[in-house]
Amino acid sequence: MNQAERELLDKLDKLVMDASGDELKKIQELDLETQLDGTSFYDAYLDSRALVNQTIKKESSDSK
Repeated sequence: MNQAERELLDKLDKLVMDASGDELKKIQELDLETQLDGTSFYDAYLDSRALVNQTIKKESSDSK
């Protein structure tokens, strides 16, 4: 794992640690979906970190 990947994983860890209850529910849904596809949530985040982050934040704010 290179430095850039480590930094992205640190950002994902921070996203999860700072997430609200609604955001954590969405993260859990995305994690389950990626597991069913045979990938990990971390791999999905690395492949499309902006999309995953925006999806979590948008859907969480839409549910308020």
